[in-house]
Amino acid sequence: MPDCIDITIMMTCYNERDLVVASIETVVSALEQSTLTWELIVVDDVSSDDSVVQIQGYIDAHPDRPVRLHRNAVNRGLANNFVDGAFMGKGHYYRMCCGDNSEPAECLTRMLEQVGKADLVVPYQNRIPGRSMMREVLSKSFTFLVNTLGGFKLKYFNGSPVYKRFHVLRYPPVTFGFGFQADLITRLLDGGASYVEVPRDGIEEQKGGGSTAVSMRNLLSVVHTFAEIIFRRVRRLLYPKTPKLLETI
Repeated sequence: MPDCIDITIMMTCYNERDLVVASIETVVSALEQSTLTWELIVVDDVSSDDSVVQIQGYIDAHPDRPVRLHRNAVNRGLANNFVDGAFMGKGHYYRMCCGDNSEPAECLTRMLEQVGKADLVVPYQNRIPGRSMMREVLSKSFTFLVNTLGGFKLKYFNGSPVYKRFHVLRYPPVTFGFGFQADLITRLLDGGASYVEVPRDGIEEQKGGGSTAVSMRNLLSVVHTFAEIIFRRVRRLLYPKTPKLLETI
């Protein structure tokens, strides 16, 4: 594998034995339709089922594909895995996918087509089939509050954008939980990052059990995110000539 490739996709897996291989196939299908050089890193977060067996079986059956498995020694959680994957990868661009196969290949294909046109490729969606009305209200309220507090106009903050991998390494999120994506996106926008928004139709509600969006951990993460956004907006107002976003050399 070359020292530098176009994009690294990191896929998280936690007890997804029935879905993870289909997830890998979906992502690989989209990547192979693109013109980008790529790698796929599947991070197993200490699954208690035989997810690892399924993943390794796929890798053994497709030795020509740049897919590799990383097994965590302890459960790290989604936000930590997101940052860790950026350190493991070699791509100029970087994106996280989940192992529940909720995202059709067409969605990722549309995003990959926009890679290189901006610092961020930000997906958005309308109502997700199967999502409860309460979760819809929470999601829209979160987006409204992030935009209002930060002075932004994005349609969605939790859709897993395509980032420049250097930006994830240089500006990792400081909140962990539901708010970590909004934390990173707004920090990059505060630094002058450019972005394009891409519709992400066809997404399904996660298939792996109940939602943890309203857990105490995630509520604290959201509060922390809001505090960071407010602080950075005040700083922008007080110091409008702050240095712009660092780039790779």
